[in-house]
Amino acid sequence: MALYGASTEYVLHSLLWLVDNPEPVSSLDLAELQEIPAAFVAKLLPKLEKAGLLAASEGLKGGYRLAKAADEISVLAVVDAVEGKKSLFNCQEIRERCALFDHKTPPWATQGVCSIHALMLNAEQAMRRELAKTTLADLAQSVRHKAPSPFFEEARSWFEERVQTRRTGKVRQRKNRPPLDPA
Repeated sequence: MALYGASTEYVLHSLLWLVDNPEPVSSLDLAELQEIPAAFVAKLLPKLEKAGLLAASEGLKGGYRLAKAADEISVLAVVDAVEGKKSLFNCQEIRERCALFDHKTPPWATQGVCSIHALMLNAEQAMRRELAKTTLADLAQSVRHKAPSPFFEEARSWFEERVQTRRTGKVRQRKNRPPLDPA
């Protein structure tokens, strides 16, 4: 059972490319760089703009950039913008359905909050607290520690080449380098 879907993963990975990147980045470039569906990314980023996490600009050099500093954007804010503020557990009140009750549930059986529901609510609250205290800056820092030193310069060059290609319609020849994984 997945609590959050691919949308959350795609968006968080995409946002990591915007941390410390002052230039707007197109949703198409974010999708192509990560080999994820462009239509999916294009549909998700406006949700983050609406939530005040991204700012958009138009034109050849247009795209998205963070609307606030990365250390001011919590992972929880991103998750809520993408997934909505939905409960992760939906109690079905099965405790009312015991066959031994013969369709006459005694009051003791449903007294108070369902123990399973209470446990799930506590677990969800703990997870939300963790997501709230973790920022995009925290995630980006962990990637910085893992990536080889030329990786981020290579990424900046890749994005700049994309902008130049849109502007001139010409693709520049790139050096043949092995791909690097950002996270």
